[in-house]
Amino acid sequence: MGEKQLRKPSKELTQILADNIRAYRKAKHISQEELADMCDLHRTYVGSVEREERNVTLSTLEALAAALGVSVTELLTKRAFKNGN
Repeated sequence: MGEKQLRKPSKELTQILADNIRAYRKAKHISQEELADMCDLHRTYVGSVEREERNVTLSTLEALAAALGVSVTELLTKRAFKNGN
């Protein structure tokens, strides 16, 4: 059977999530630390998600979406944000 490899999301999906979290967070004028507190996460974790270094769980995705006031679908959908966001 060979060695099992860990499944990872595509680079594109990871980037879409990171970009959307950052853009929605900035639109609400909250810091990574404030978002982390709202989700009961560590501030460095939110930063690592925004830097595309982490693969989030579904429960974390739900917590981030709820804190940002958007749906999970909106976090995972490619968007064109204004002002470079």
